[in-house]
Amino acid sequence: MTTRLGPARIGLALLLTITTGCAGVPPHLELPTLDIKQPAFAATLGAYTGTTVVGGNRVEILLNGEEIFPAKVAVIRKARRTINYAQYVFEDGEPAREITEALAERCRAGVKVNVLLDAVGALAMPSQFREEMTNAGCRVESYRPLSPFAMDRVNYRNHRRILVVDGLVGVTGGSGISGKWSGNGRQEGHWRDTDVLLEGPVVEQLQGAFAENWLETTGVAIGGPEYFPRRRLEVKGAVDAQVVRSSPAGGSTSMYTMFLLALASAQHTIHITNPYFVPDDKMIDTLIGAAKRGVQVTLIIPGAIDHNLVRQASRSEFGRLLKNDIEIYEYRPALLHAKTMVVDGIWATVGSTNLDRRSFALNEELNVAIYDPETAQRLERIFEQDRGNSRRVMYKYWKNRGLASRFLEFLALPLKEQM
Repeated sequence: MTTRLGPARIGLALLLTITTGCAGVPPHLELPTLDIKQPAFAATLGAYTGTTVVGGNRVEILLNGEEIFPAKVAVIRKARRTINYAQYVFEDGEPAREITEALAERCRAGVKVNVLLDAVGALAMPSQFREEMTNAGCRVESYRPLSPFAMDRVNYRNHRRILVVDGLVGVTGGSGISGKWSGNGRQEGHWRDTDVLLEGPVVEQLQGAFAENWLETTGVAIGGPEYFPRRRLEVKGAVDAQVVRSSPAGGSTSMYTMFLLALASAQHTIHITNPYFVPDDKMIDTLIGAAKRGVQVTLIIPGAIDHNLVRQASRSEFGRLLKNDIEIYEYRPALLHAKTMVVDGIWATVGSTNLDRRSFALNEELNVAIYDPETAQRLERIFEQDRGNSRRVMYKYWKNRGLASRFLEFLALPLKEQM
């Protein structure tokens, strides 16, 4: 999500700005000219992200709580050996109760269950959920607990969403666990989100991302066939994919580089859906560069958001984009939280990454890159449906926005590095 800038989190963000300084990623001054249709594109992304593209996968798009939570619960209930589950937001609500009960039931059945919750994202988690899982035999840990003695590390959060069952099937994306994610993504006060269910060899990469964070948190290195059943990861479909994970605390800029390379390689269309659109100058320039070479660039962002300062920080850069023929739409029926991008109708990514400095320079993030026209075109159709439920932002109206909006943009400046 990030339900991240409520009043308490605003104070935390201000404190972190003071204690850790500005967030940033090393500048990418030049980008290569690539063609997404050519093998060299996948090879280049692999070189910079540290994971290779693997074939033989099945990818299922899950839309909103009405599809995401039934799929997660069904996958959990099928577990026979292991469940690894990492979540950023874990709050109250029916989805949280369902997930908690399903995990606890599998623990009582003898399945090894590891649950990793981010200490900031799960601040509002009711204690009874943790107790229910722990009492059932699950191991529940907090990623980087808040401490006045470790302020240099508090700012780095685990924003990844990972569910892997028996090392064979996984779910990832942008959703959190809360009543706000219930429904069909078109209800006021609820969230519109996108996850993906994965089967096939790429699940091994998803498992590796969880193992990385679990090792840091607990000192336990998970392994063996119950977590990495290589012989059983047979071909499940025809989709080529890779899991891209970024860990800025360790110096990685994999995710940022992936997005820039994809944007710079577009020849026809770029369709971006993202809730926290506060890109840096290089990404803005790359988007404008694509538009200038004839690429149709379209963004869908929230019309409403969980904190207005984030929205105003995003809107402050609209002028440069709109003046260069980039179309921007604001989703109206619900709070948009999906994080997807489709390029040329043949390559797509779905995951946890917001297009802001926090995701690129501070958070642990995870996206799936999908090299499959059928999946990409499915996401294109979803994009068109969302655009149909959105209002276009016109330059003349943006230019004449009121003093209140401009004042909020000014107030957001000190927080932009933490957004």
